[in-house]
Amino acid sequence: MAKTYKVEGMTCGGCASSVEQAIKTAAAQASVDVQLEGGLVTVDGVDDDDLIRQAVEDAGFTYAGTA
Repeated sequence: MAKTYKVEGMTCGGCASSVEQAIKTAAAQASVDVQLEGGLVTVDGVDDDDLIRQAVEDAGFTYAGTA
């Protein structure tokens, strides 16, 4: 089941790529779709909000909960 998260601080394609890579590193089985406009990240294949939060924060961005 896919979940969508709010991520603050993404301002460019490089930021989006960093967030995507951080999540895929933390959960290799995850399918990740980053929507730069709106700061939304949809993750499928992982149902662990804490894991996603930690990956986003480790990448240097602000995890703002689920959308």
